Amino acid sequence: MGKLTGKIALVTGGSEGIGFATAQEFIKEGAFVFITGRRKPTLDAAVAKLGTSALGIQADSAKLDDLDRLYAEIKQKKGKLDVLFVNAGGGEFAPLGQITEEHYDQTFAKNVKGLVFTVQKALPLLGKGGSIILNASIVATKGMPAFSVYSATKAAVRNFARGWTADLKGTGIRVNVVSPGPIDTPGLRGVTDGTDEGYKQFTDAMTASVPLGRVGQPEEIAKAVVYLASEDSSFVAGFDLVVDGGFAQI
Repeated sequence: MGKLTGKIALVTGGSEGIGFATAQEFIKEGAFVFITGRRKPTLDAAVAKLGTSALGIQADSAKLDDLDRLYAEIKQKKGKLDVLFVNAGGGEFAPLGQITEEHYDQTFAKNVKGLVFTVQKALPLLGKGGSIILNASIVATKGMPAFSVYSATKAAVRNFARGWTADLKGTGIRVNVVSPGPIDTPGLRGVTDGTDEGYKQFTDAMTASVPLGRVGQPEEIAKAVVYLASEDSSFVAGFDLVVDGGFAQI
């Protein structure tokens, strides 16, 4: 028996990186997993790797019509949700003085608006024992140059978990946060110049500040999410689980 045997889970942004690794861990622990992604070829390739315990639904979390269609399909196919990992999001560098309205709007749409309505629209499918996990970041509490807008969205994510834990008092639904440090994902590569050398320079600079001396792997975040999704964390609510090799802790 796995830790999530018989559970129905949704991982948004599950085509690659942390989302894909988490879907794999959920399946390994016995869950059936829906994953979303905006790019259909990448989504289809991910589902092919995950196998028959996964179903992909193309959706953009910042579009409310897409969310309505997503949850209608989950309801029709499985009738409920037990675990929701709100992972979709992203960001780009923009130092103060170069922040554009487009950058601000896009970052908040992906990381805040999308997250709020992904959770709110899932509530009718979640019941007692349900677990909601929000993907934030250590930048919610740690200042980094040129990342202020992204950091502000992740600080909002952390505080949603506090407020929603209070809102959901008495329902048996738990809300928690996982806050990754630097993790080797396509998203991390996306904030560099796109070259292997640029990525190496960036990760070398990050690694110098990580006490464990390396960047993390998606699977290490996925295992933390499994803990928050399972009964192992049954008395954990409103918590921020930081998985960063000690980067933001010293």
